[in-house]
Amino acid sequence: MQLIMELNLLSAEQAETLERMIAAAEHIVITTHSRPDGDALGSSLGWAEYLRERYGKTPTVIVPNGYPDFLQWLPMSDSIIRHDKHPQEVQQLLDNAQLVFCIDYNGLNRVEGMEEALTQCKAPRVMFDHHLDPTLPAEIAVSHPDLSSASEVVFRVVWQLGGYEQLTKKFAVPIYCGMMTDTGGFTFNSTRPEIYFIICQLLTKRIDKDRIYRNVYNNYSQWAIRLRGYLMSQKLNVFDDLHASYFTLTRQNIRDFHYVRGDAEGLVNVPLRIKGMKVSISLREDDRVDNKIWVSLRSVDDFSVEEMAKRFFNGGGHFNASGGQLDCTMEEAERITREAIHFYADRLKGK
Repeated sequence: MQLIMELNLLSAEQAETLERMIAAAEHIVITTHSRPDGDALGSSLGWAEYLRERYGKTPTVIVPNGYPDFLQWLPMSDSIIRHDKHPQEVQQLLDNAQLVFCIDYNGLNRVEGMEEALTQCKAPRVMFDHHLDPTLPAEIAVSHPDLSSASEVVFRVVWQLGGYEQLTKKFAVPIYCGMMTDTGGFTFNSTRPEIYFIICQLLTKRIDKDRIYRNVYNNYSQWAIRLRGYLMSQKLNVFDDLHASYFTLTRQNIRDFHYVRGDAEGLVNVPLRIKGMKVSISLREDDRVDNKIWVSLRSVDDFSVEEMAKRFFNGGGHFNASGGQLDCTMEEAERITREAIHFYADRLKGK
């Protein structure tokens, strides 16, 4: 029996409108969220490649600030413009834009430092996203929280518009990278068969998925490895009876281990390897802004860290993977974290 995959996300009217908007725009800007990860960059670079190959456009990808070193190998990543380094250039690009794509974020609060420039931009917006509760005003909003990643959203749109066949690995590589990183190497939020149909299609472009994995997950300095070992051995707090844990990464740790952006990427998932563990939380002290703590939360099965992030950490995200921030000292952040864990004690105690 042949399995037919339904990948379409757009209505017929949306598809027609989107193609018309792209065709009419000469100056196209692609934006993504602050501190972009593999999915943010993968989906943005993949969409930019589609616009180049299908329509002959020359889109510009703009990010609010820096991204991890282990993503700098992505095709065309050297063409990305950072707002924190080139604010005037970004402002001019947005002033002249005729179409803006907002990818992998659902509100202007996610583009740290770029809110005003994006708000003042007169160009119509198109949103491709997979986060809950979108607030971003857009002419076309393709928002599907049930999907694995923004990269999956982009692939589905490209597939529906009939543009996939003419694309090469320059599209397939960043899209695969985005889907891989936002599912932790396809270990969570990746049970639907459509995901593996998409992977099969990406493999037809001759991508080397093993090399992509190595480029992302086996690309650390010796200091990063030493840091990760130190944090797990010395900074991990485990609540055995509550099946929860947290660890801290302070400014002193950052200095001692020559930390660069991305050195702790994915580390929040490691404590979930402990038998019975349901929740893992990381607290990272900002290395530049005083009293700023970045929070990452991960969970398994039926416990929602998205709810926890909203209630305690001024954040949100997905059911099993969320983030947030606290404006306080690390000591206070630890207190809040312990409070959060005990608040959900009844749910966490069960096997």
